[in-house]
Amino acid sequence: MSQKSPERIVIATRESRLALWQAEHIKARLEALYPGCRVELLGMTTRGDQILDRPLAKVGGKGLFVKELETALLDGRADIAVHSMKDVPMEMGAEFALPCICAREVPLDAFVSNRWESLADMPPGAVVGTSSLRRESQIHAQYPFLAVTSLRGNLDTRLRKLDEGQYDAIILAAAGLTRLGMGERIRSVMPAEVSLPSAGQGALGIECLASRADIIACLQPLVDAETTACVIAERAVARALAGSCEVPLGAYAIMREGRLWLRGFVARPDGSEIVRAEREGDPAEADALGRALAEALRAQGAEAILADIG
Repeated sequence: MSQKSPERIVIATRESRLALWQAEHIKARLEALYPGCRVELLGMTTRGDQILDRPLAKVGGKGLFVKELETALLDGRADIAVHSMKDVPMEMGAEFALPCICAREVPLDAFVSNRWESLADMPPGAVVGTSSLRRESQIHAQYPFLAVTSLRGNLDTRLRKLDEGQYDAIILAAAGLTRLGMGERIRSVMPAEVSLPSAGQGALGIECLASRADIIACLQPLVDAETTACVIAERAVARALAGSCEVPLGAYAIMREGRLWLRGFVARPDGSEIVRAEREGDPAEADALGRALAEALRAQGAEAILADIG
């Protein structure tokens, strides 16, 4: 390694099973890169983990999952924080940096049910659980005969609620189930045409203080260039449209023959109106591509939808 091997790295992480898996995964990769380095976890409970009786959109959005971790970075208790990129707010404080986005797991949504194979198989009135307005709006638009209700809690809690019969099916990120070795619970992976993913879904990001040049340097071997370009483009769409839990918005990019293919949508929560657009371009221009897609969505009516929701 060209940079000096760090002696100790402390990772701030939420204490859910999935968050701990993600932190342990990064810990193992750092230990493999720097055998002399002590890598430790600092487990924390965030506001997003504590407030489970209301939808995230009603209590402050996804930023509730990162604020406590960022405080640990600021006061020196931790050197880095590991996040699911879909949980990272689109706007970050100037004191923070996101120097590393790792290779992506399957970024699509998973249909999980003990009775049915897909949304299309479900009878009228069947209950689908999801914590996401993005997913809810797409279900309403395509399957208006289904009932969609809020589902909060960590992965194990959500699966337990399904198994208890509170829901006929639930929609989860396929990446989380796969990472925890629970892929057998996935009845089907939902195509992007049915459920376009959230910006950054399936990707892990590592945050640190912008002033920590030493940490930024040691994280560079973990960066995945293709995933980074895709996530930058997706987040640019959401940032330009003020995307958060409070807006039913999806953005999904893939590499296709060396080009970045980006799709996005904005919808009303009840699915009564949905506007879609797509763009293709140079991955080196990922941020500009995302902003261009946001403008295309605005031109099709996204502005009016966002104004009404806001």
